[in-house]
Amino acid sequence: MWGFAPVLSRLGRDLGFTQAVMGGCIILYILTLVADPGGLRMGGFLNFLSPSTESLFMFGASGAIPVFQYNRWWTILSAGWLHGGLLHIFFNMMWVRQLAPATAELYGASRMVIIYTVGGVVGFLASTVSFFLPGFLGSGGLTVGASAPIFGLLGALVYYGRRTGSSAVGEQAKSWAFMLFIFGFIMQGVDNWAHLGGFVGGYLASRILDPLHPERLDHLVIAFACLGLTLLSIGVSIVDGLRVFSR
Repeated sequence: MWGFAPVLSRLGRDLGFTQAVMGGCIILYILTLVADPGGLRMGGFLNFLSPSTESLFMFGASGAIPVFQYNRWWTILSAGWLHGGLLHIFFNMMWVRQLAPATAELYGASRMVIIYTVGGVVGFLASTVSFFLPGFLGSGGLTVGASAPIFGLLGALVYYGRRTGSSAVGEQAKSWAFMLFIFGFIMQGVDNWAHLGGFVGGYLASRILDPLHPERLDHLVIAFACLGLTLLSIGVSIVDGLRVFSR
């Protein structure tokens, strides 16, 4: 660990990732509100105190419109850190606080970060591509939220239960995932393709990052690369978004 092990251990079992996600999402949510105060929306259950579409686009929302119309392919990394309303971010941060430390305890912090990132990427890819499906099967053109990577963590916990024979972990994760899937189909405006893609991405990533094998140094390097690329994607989104809206 090149002498950094004592410093990293003081960050906690998850290397401070849970606090980083919660803090980063809250800061970005406030910035999306401040960037376009005239576009704030106050109606709807999940859309109360919602940033404008332009603001979400500028900070890195993903979906068919940003990816295919504006070639903002990197937004599959940034969209998981943005939220479309006060209740949206509140519930997602509750799940991050619940699931991220638990996943870090079972897989290690580095592999948890990788799973979280892969879950978000696969989730937003699924949502983006599903836009072209016919009728109600398709998703919307713009999507944000930490629920895609959250489902990635759920997929990892389900795989852990199956791989290790821990029925308590696996069954609890399955019940949470089932409950959230049902909630997504009942509520309007929920991106179920991002949820499904996130779950599949987290499950498949966990198969590669076998929890029965010890965490390795290259996992830590990949985890930091995931965080660096995510931060870069947000920065590029803002710069490119300013260019788009300045035309």
